Amino acid sequence: MVMTRSAAQDVQVVELQKKIREHFGTSIEDLLFEFNEVEGKLRLDLITVNPRHNQSFLFHSVWGVDRLDAMQKMLAYVRDYREKENSYTVQWKAHGDAELHTSYFRANNIYDALDKLYYDRDMNHITVFSVVLNPVS
Repeated sequence: MVMTRSAAQDVQVVELQKKIREHFGTSIEDLLFEFNEVEGKLRLDLITVNPRHNQSFLFHSVWGVDRLDAMQKMLAYVRDYREKENSYTVQWKAHGDAELHTSYFRANNIYDALDKLYYDRDMNHITVFSVVLNPVS
């Protein structure tokens, strides 16, 4: 049986997703790969899910010409993001929730860190108490 180019690419995409999960050491439920077409281009958003408080956050977004290209770019990012981006600690609370949460983000700057926190949620439903740039270790 001969695989079509699309089917072969789908297999490669799944293999890249597996490599990314293995890099993080997480289960299937802890990472979500969301592909969205925006103005004729494909954006891949890698979403992390915190199992402790069941909240999801943007880890990183990349643009690609197709799913395979986007996944290859995401894997390249995942392999070296720690050397390229700053580490931030954000303390926040969802409205109606009594517990203060602490989340960690890698980002180029404080605004990018907050964008990752606020991804796909209403800014008016979260109160941020502090954002700290962590020291380089």
